[in-house]
Amino acid sequence: MQLTLIKNLDASKTIPYKMARVVYAETQAKSLRVVEALTSMIQNFANATEYSFEDILSDKSLFESLNETSANNKLIYVAPTNKGFQMCLRVAMRMLRGALPDCCYGATRFHRDDTIPQWATSRGYIADIDGLLFYL
Repeated sequence: MQLTLIKNLDASKTIPYKMARVVYAETQAKSLRVVEALTSMIQNFANATEYSFEDILSDKSLFESLNETSANNKLIYVAPTNKGFQMCLRVAMRMLRGALPDCCYGATRFHRDDTIPQWATSRGYIADIDGLLFYL
């Protein structure tokens, strides 16, 4: 069965839904703690750079699940009724309203603990939250 994302023309919902899809694909909504941490990292990255959320959430070098060859790529197409996705959406909306504290200690990069990207070899991680390692 082929799933197709429906474009939402309401701009106020486009970013939270895209953010929730990326966060879900990266975390699989293992816990509220990891969802909040990754969402905080997205906010920190936006604060540290001039990039918009749209640019950040489209960055394949930042989010491995956006690459078509990724095993987690299919999770981007999660059903909007999925409970894990709904949790990610609520957290994304909290962050966009300014109601989510920094849950990852100022981190602006991350990766899963089962891989070590080239950029991470010379850095020490500052937090390990449910299998995601966060870096400044």
